[in-house]
Amino acid sequence: MSLLPGSSFSFAHPALFTDLYQLTMMQGYFREGLHTQDATFDLYYRRNPYQGGYAVWAGLEVALDYLEALRFSAADLDYLRSLGLFKEDFLAALESWRFTAQVTAFPEGSVVFPNEPLLTVRGPLWEAQLVETALLNILNFQTLVATKAARCLSAVQTSRYGGSVVEFGTRRAQGPDGALGAARAAVVGGATGTSNVQAAALYGLTPVGTHAHAWVESFPTELEAFRAYARLYPDSTTLLLDTFDTLESGLPNALTVARELRAQGHELRGVRLDSGDLAYLSARVRAALDEAGFPDVQIVASNDLSEFVIESVIREGGRIDVYGVGTQLATGGGEGGGALGGVYKLVALHGEDRMKLTGDPRKTSVPGLKRVWRATDTQGRLVIDVIASLDEPQPQAGARVSDPANPLRNTRLGAGLTWTDPRHVVMEGGQRSGEPEALTTIQARAVADLQRLPEGTRRLLNPHIYRVSLSQDLQGRRDALVAELRERHGL
Repeated sequence: MSLLPGSSFSFAHPALFTDLYQLTMMQGYFREGLHTQDATFDLYYRRNPYQGGYAVWAGLEVALDYLEALRFSAADLDYLRSLGLFKEDFLAALESWRFTAQVTAFPEGSVVFPNEPLLTVRGPLWEAQLVETALLNILNFQTLVATKAARCLSAVQTSRYGGSVVEFGTRRAQGPDGALGAARAAVVGGATGTSNVQAAALYGLTPVGTHAHAWVESFPTELEAFRAYARLYPDSTTLLLDTFDTLESGLPNALTVARELRAQGHELRGVRLDSGDLAYLSARVRAALDEAGFPDVQIVASNDLSEFVIESVIREGGRIDVYGVGTQLATGGGEGGGALGGVYKLVALHGEDRMKLTGDPRKTSVPGLKRVWRATDTQGRLVIDVIASLDEPQPQAGARVSDPANPLRNTRLGAGLTWTDPRHVVMEGGQRSGEPEALTTIQARAVADLQRLPEGTRRLLNPHIYRVSLSQDLQGRRDALVAELRERHGL
């Protein structure tokens, strides 16, 4: 499979990238004659990551790569045979098995919210069942990291001096696959580059970096180390200032090299801070650079940054131009992070609604074939998303809608709203419906959607909660099915 900007490396054995029970259920459907029934699964999440107000939908192009490549090789079948769990007729059927289903989804880079179907798979039951694990793996992680990147960029944008975010997290990521996926997702969320050279090559990104403390420690003096690096890279040198002492050693030596480069017709690109009080140090370094006649030398900061650290540095007067966010970005870490709780639920089978019924109303799924209506006001701001039955027309002013997690919480829709259905079919018959999108296109969509969020939704703490509701018709269908299931199972 060729690699395209926005896509990912191919899986070595995509069909085996799944949980065992997906395969045992597939065989069960096959042996029971249920495998070809028309099934619909919705993928969604229940709570925003990081206790925030939104998520940035990421990983769709990677997921479509996976679905198009999905097949069982002879080696895969030999391995499954060796487990002693699978019958020969089932294994024979897998030889020609392909993913042929339809996939409907939000465009990658869209801002999305809890409880709405982000992606819907409709096709033969055993096809739709198998892909659950991989889809959740790809989309949960990339959405989590893209959201983290967007939050970091939101913090940067509180500075009147501007700034950017780059991804520095490869060494702390969850393995090589995690590092590549994190670099890609960070760009979806607004990062402008990555330190990972393979990710830059795969996705058409800008690789960025400076040098390590080991470089400075390998020379007799810090000044000699700086001069050697500048000789090698006279037009792209960024010097790390804090190997010994940022203000007493690193900064004076960097200024010396900056003057020497200028005398030779070159300019120092930047300096990096990797420890200490970043607000205080960056302000002092900025003042010294400006006073010495180097206002265009950028200050790069690293050192376990997060959106909250960035916001604090800016609030305390820091003067940083580029924030190299590592561990927390590449791992999706931080309070309320670590994993996006996306789920994949059967909502229709053989023309009939299906749902998970549980004692926790927040976990009760929404049955049936659906669409999402998104409302904007006259300024183009997002107002509300309404989940409706697939055949329902757009919502009307005055219609009552309810909270999916609490049906008693309901409201009437206002007037003067423009309604669109942002989801579209991205795969038909197991093949993409259009050309893969470049990461630049996906990132631009994320930037635009984030700007359309209601006031307060992007706050890092106690954000405005964007409303996602069920139409009255869909809520009625859900209530009727709940009553039917309770009676059928004697609950």
